[in-house]
Amino acid sequence: MTYTPPPSFTTRPTLQGTFGMTASTHWLATASAQAVLERGGNAFDAAVAGAFVLHVVEPHLNGPGGDMTGVFATAAEPGRPVVLMGQGPAPAAATREHYLAEGLELVPGAGALAAAVPAAVDAWLVLLRDHGTWELEDVLAFAIGYARDGHPIVGRVGATIAAVADLFTEHWPTSAALWMPEGRPPREGELIRNEAYARVLGSLVGAAADGGTREERIDAARLEWRTGLVAQAAAEFVRTPHRHSSGLDHAGVITVEDFAGFEAGYEEATTLEFRGYTIAKTGPWGQGPALLQTLAILDGFDDERLDPSTAIGAHTILEAQKLAIADREAYYGDADVPMEYLLSAEYAAERRALITDEASREFRPGTVPGVEPFTPPLRTGYTPPALADGSGFAGVGEPTVSRSGETRGDTCHIDVVDAHGNMVSATPSGGWLQSSPAIPELGFCLGSRLQMTWLEEGGPSTLQAGKRPRTTLTPTLVLKDGRPVAALGSPGGDQQDQWQLLYLLRTIVGGYSPQQAVDAPSLHTTSIPGSFWPRTWEPGGAVVEDRLGEDVITDLERRGHVVTRAGDWSLGRLSSVTKDHATGVLSASANPRGAQGYAAGR
Repeated sequence: MTYTPPPSFTTRPTLQGTFGMTASTHWLATASAQAVLERGGNAFDAAVAGAFVLHVVEPHLNGPGGDMTGVFATAAEPGRPVVLMGQGPAPAAATREHYLAEGLELVPGAGALAAAVPAAVDAWLVLLRDHGTWELEDVLAFAIGYARDGHPIVGRVGATIAAVADLFTEHWPTSAALWMPEGRPPREGELIRNEAYARVLGSLVGAAADGGTREERIDAARLEWRTGLVAQAAAEFVRTPHRHSSGLDHAGVITVEDFAGFEAGYEEATTLEFRGYTIAKTGPWGQGPALLQTLAILDGFDDERLDPSTAIGAHTILEAQKLAIADREAYYGDADVPMEYLLSAEYAAERRALITDEASREFRPGTVPGVEPFTPPLRTGYTPPALADGSGFAGVGEPTVSRSGETRGDTCHIDVVDAHGNMVSATPSGGWLQSSPAIPELGFCLGSRLQMTWLEEGGPSTLQAGKRPRTTLTPTLVLKDGRPVAALGSPGGDQQDQWQLLYLLRTIVGGYSPQQAVDAPSLHTTSIPGSFWPRTWEPGGAVVEDRLGEDVITDLERRGHVVTRAGDWSLGRLSSVTKDHATGVLSASANPRGAQGYAAGR
């Protein structure tokens, strides 16, 4: 059996050139980043400019009160993938004892008790300081302009606001004032402004106006972010109890000291060799190494079982993902995680042997010598006692594709490569407008990443003050012969790495072009404990695009997969940039699903 050939038609070309390439989840961010390249900035200048634009134009998907992770390589050290760590920890007063005393069984999915210390802005400024070349004022000019002067809103922003309109008007009036100034959700194409956030960005520029070196000026802006208006206004605002996804009113616990005590930074990437390529991910405080574990399991199979477009390939991939993600739940967190053992060939062989011709409906973490695996609550449904009347809560969860395939939005992603050889992949998220009440002076709200921690005692991702939640944000950098050849990523919560896995298999094993791999039919498992409130799972669940084909879908069902058909074009939000070092040719691809992602370059 040969690998399924790619279709001759793609929704757009794989862009090619030699100057520079950008791909992101919104065309305005892509255009802004590419404009930086055109004006002499490097890939890091461009990525930072694009990221701040994403805060403005995709406020339902990410915000300055949220988080980000990145993986990059520089032209100076091309063989060293580095993680940009923009995941803040739990505040000092965010203890499981406090949350249990509040009557909670889960960390809420919305409201200020779910907020980790905001980290995205500081992380982007650290990247700009150390690897960019532009002044902060020039980098932020794009975002300030869109926030102050307005930008045409995409329909999904208005749809998201409409979905939470009652929550805003009844419980979060500051959010209603910011996002529904006319008393209604904005309509697609209307110009919306966020003058409060424009002023916040202006305060950072003002703080960076004086000082010695460029680096010192950027550090002055970082200090303003951590100790000035943002920290003070946020800490004061969340002291007032407000409605959470628990159905109850709680006060937040974040303080100005929490803001001041956090600084973003860098870490060594966690890597795996696969078919001649090095795949680089975050550490196990994120879910990224689960992709590496999946690849290690799959590496022992013949190519035909690595083809997502066939029944045996789709089945094998889904089963490998269940095993790797079970280990994510059992062992991952901001803790001492035995990654060397979990990524070893011997352990991968043990896990591979568990894959049979039938779909597993069990939660099956592996056995690590000397380490007790954590078993999370395996809920197939959950309703907080305060919402037992069926009233529900509109603002919860990660705004992505639901288990049924319904599209509700995404996180964000941006990739940039320049002619010098700098390459960066970054996934900003959190702080979306429906995560907690808007802080009037700031024009944004805090994030809700702490919902990825557990209140059960003794787990590697149990809520603990000062520890990072085990984030889902998981960009990817691919290297070959010691040089970066691809940067890619996707929004999608628990599906991020599942969708990226298909891209990697199709490009590395199947020989697909980047755009062919982005366009190809997608699938993922839901037979895993969810990372987002209410953290349920669907034993045996699999979600597929109908384009996978009736024969393949029927075969999956025959094997015992509980299949949800998601429509033809609904799963995956991938984008990528690449470099062929033999020719110097750069390329870029972007996701057609949702008609919002775009790539540009020359």
